Amino acid sequence: MDTEFEIIIKLLAALAIGLLIGIERGWSGRKEEEGVRVAGLRTFSLLGLLGGICAIISVELGDWFLAASFLAVSLMIVAGHVLEARTSGDLGTTTAFSMMLTFALSAWAAMGFYNYALATSVVAVALLGMKPVLHKWLRNIEIEEIYAGIKLLIISVILLPLLPNRGFGPWESLNPYWIWLMVVLICGISFVGYFAIKHIGNRMGTLVTSITGGLASSTAVTLSLSQFAKEFPAKSMFMGGVMIASSIMFIRVMVEVAIVNPLLLNDLWLPVTLMFFCVLGGGYWLWKKGVYKQADPDLQLDNPFKLTMAIKFGLLLAIIMFLSAAMLNLFGDRGIYVLSVISGLMDVDAITLSLSRLALDELSHDVAVMGIVLASATNTVVKGFIFAFFVGMRESRQLITLLILAVIPGLIAAFISLLA
Repeated sequence: MDTEFEIIIKLLAALAIGLLIGIERGWSGRKEEEGVRVAGLRTFSLLGLLGGICAIISVELGDWFLAASFLAVSLMIVAGHVLEARTSGDLGTTTAFSMMLTFALSAWAAMGFYNYALATSVVAVALLGMKPVLHKWLRNIEIEEIYAGIKLLIISVILLPLLPNRGFGPWESLNPYWIWLMVVLICGISFVGYFAIKHIGNRMGTLVTSITGGLASSTAVTLSLSQFAKEFPAKSMFMGGVMIASSIMFIRVMVEVAIVNPLLLNDLWLPVTLMFFCVLGGGYWLWKKGVYKQADPDLQLDNPFKLTMAIKFGLLLAIIMFLSAAMLNLFGDRGIYVLSVISGLMDVDAITLSLSRLALDELSHDVAVMGIVLASATNTVVKGFIFAFFVGMRESRQLITLLILAVIPGLIAAFISLLA
């Protein structure tokens, strides 16, 4: 049997849950006249206390008492909702379900699960309070994005568990489960970046757009900005956007390594951090220099998740994994460095994931770090030449120079770590 102090704590937790949800519901319906609402602050507070008391009593009488109490409360809530719907014509069920949730969470807290119940209550209040934001997001979502999200769930929840989790082929370098897991990871990161740039970035100009767009695809941002740059005499803001988007690539690299092989971060964080801040600082300087000379453009990035693109990345990753194992076994560390530079010309995600995986068994951490740094540096400098291809080499010399200078500190740090 609980002590009096424990009973008081449980009831206070149950009351706190009722007050928390009741404050939000009361504020949401503050414009309605008194007596018109089914429930307000006082009702939710009492409902929280009731849930706590019923849970405490059920300890003595049995679980049936709590179940019967919840059923009785739910019937009363449903009856109140039906009467309100008939008089006001409002068919919304949010408040009714909030009342049921308040009773359940309060009972959960009274059973001793304070942290879980209170944390869930905070989430519930956040969801209730974000109604305008959530509805606005829903209005902005297009049918293609819904289909893309469904496809992402299919390849992760349904397809992934069916794949064998073991190595195949020469040196057992190809693991179908792991390859597809990395496809899901990269698609998920890009999908988050795509929504960030669509719902946040374009409303806040090139600076934030470049940051959010870098999560989806820094190469896509580079291509888009280079098209805009052709139309304006001053290129600084667009070159700055390219560098800022490129700097976000280093965050992607760190996230990917942290998921696959977190031990690599001990040696990788310094060179990657140096390149990140150098590229970001140079990009901000260029952006600041040109931001007042022309209006911010709205960047339009395509939905990054398409099933064909996911399959292509999976094939690329499989090829890079096979080549990484082959180059290591046939040519040693130098083969890894050559492959890193070549891979960096096309994509940095595949080689990062491959080397991180290889470093779990065969590859030394120093070589893996050097390979990832080489690929990242190469991919960063390539952005400058992509920009120059569309805008012109003479107009892009400053961008290319800054990109090369920005990656040098990271290369030096990685080289020193390799020699140490």
